[in-house]
Amino acid sequence: MKARFFGPSRHVRVGVGTGIGKAIRVTSIKKAQGGRGETIRIVIHALLIALVIRTFLFQPFNIPSGSMKATLLIGDYLFVSKFSYGYSHFSLPFSPPLFSGRFFGSDPARGDVVVFRPPKKEDTDFIKRVIGLPGDRIQMKDGRLFINDVEVRRERLSDFVGPNPCASFLFPGRVKRWKETLDNGVSYETLDCEDNGKYDNTNVFTVPPGHFFMMGDNRDNSDDSRDSVGYVPRENLIGRAQVIFFSVDEGESAWTFWRWPISVRWGRLFNIVRWPLCR
Repeated sequence: MKARFFGPSRHVRVGVGTGIGKAIRVTSIKKAQGGRGETIRIVIHALLIALVIRTFLFQPFNIPSGSMKATLLIGDYLFVSKFSYGYSHFSLPFSPPLFSGRFFGSDPARGDVVVFRPPKKEDTDFIKRVIGLPGDRIQMKDGRLFINDVEVRRERLSDFVGPNPCASFLFPGRVKRWKETLDNGVSYETLDCEDNGKYDNTNVFTVPPGHFFMMGDNRDNSDDSRDSVGYVPRENLIGRAQVIFFSVDEGESAWTFWRWPISVRWGRLFNIVRWPLCR
């Protein structure tokens, strides 16, 4: 009987111990699987939130060319509000042609700095200033801007000095700078690379219904509605430039963080492109 007693006792003890080991291993595996699953869910949720923000609220852009100098410089990174003018299929990632027109749409104001897709290059993002609204007549005469036969007021400022805004090389240049003020009170700076430049004298452009006339602030070095861009349909608007959140010197990379102490333009960080932000 003792043999029977100790035998079953040893058997029971071994059996219980083995069960605990299996339970611990199973629990550990389940915890590990649960941890990976939770991580995957967090990543998916973060990506969905980022996608919603990018599609409906704000999208980051960077400035690769000098057509908007001196307002925006090569190396500026800015947020564009997607909700300002409503949503078209260009608001979606990769711009799939799922629908036409705009939802919750509103028109830009004269003077807004806008990201859009030009009709002839719908795979490329452009950024320019809205100069002409539907029905407006736009003309350049001797480098001066006329809207509906009225000359836009401008005053001379000190010369722009920096990487040459009229050429592709980075050597410093000195260019005439002006301050223009539109009839709605919006003021901004423009650059004048040369007298009697290619775009200084134009025919009258009459903006069709549902379209806008865009111009770069670097007037002699901008591909805009005076040339190949043409009139921009309302559907092709993406959003309004709001604030510069980062900026590095021309020719520098934003990813070389070890050079930030000397490459970042600290004075341009969080500069407002358009105020108020909520409009």
